[in-house]
Amino acid sequence: MWESIVLTVVATAGNNIGKILQKKGTVIRAYALNKTWLIGFLMDIFGALLMLRALALAPVSVIQPVSGCGLAILSVFSHFYLKEVMNVVDWVGITFAGFGTIGVGAGGEEQGAAALSIFHIPWLAFVVFILFVEPLIQIMLNGWLRICRRNRREQEMIEYDVVEEIIYGLESGILFGMASVISKMGFLFLEQGFPKLLVPICLIVSVCSSGTGFYYQTRGLKHGRAIIVSTCAAVASILTGVLAGMLALGERLPSAPKARMLLLLGW
Repeated sequence: MWESIVLTVVATAGNNIGKILQKKGTVIRAYALNKTWLIGFLMDIFGALLMLRALALAPVSVIQPVSGCGLAILSVFSHFYLKEVMNVVDWVGITFAGFGTIGVGAGGEEQGAAALSIFHIPWLAFVVFILFVEPLIQIMLNGWLRICRRNRREQEMIEYDVVEEIIYGLESGILFGMASVISKMGFLFLEQGFPKLLVPICLIVSVCSSGTGFYYQTRGLKHGRAIIVSTCAAVASILTGVLAGMLALGERLPSAPKARMLLLLGW
């Protein structure tokens, strides 16, 4: 368990530092031609590979909450490296998110591999359907955001910036969380003797989900504050990973009352 936790911490550090460098790169010039953005992208990919290794060793409901510790790293880097200005409300929200991730992580417990059935896939499809109602909301909000863009010349629309940051953060976080669950499902299929063809299928779907999440997060980082976008992404990823892990992979709440309470308080 400790090996998976350490791998997750290193992975999330690489992901978040990589996102900061990508943010810096988008501010300067075109992505592929910018050395800073390219280094950040490679660090992000390296972190994703370490996360896959961690997922092979521990439940999603443990790995996803531990990944939230990257928020502390992100806060320091974005504040001092990108010179992003944070107000009191931002710091309070980030602090609550940090305590929430600690609570979820502390409430997790080591579990044996759950017996996985091919019939768990419809549960996962149902979770994906429910979670992807959010993009429909995003489409409606994007219409409102376009109206805000037109009116922005006449008056300052701070609320527009905040809503855009939150939308892109939540969207990417949901996709990252689903990618982790699908990857873990592939590893469980392999462990329990299912056809090996299911493993690359799960990994391909996971990569597609992560790639789409990366697209949304890059859009958010280009125009918004990295710390807000990534905080929303981390919270959405944690909740998505935990809920989908329990529904689709058979992971369970902690048996100890204290651990269960910490988990619920963290949520």
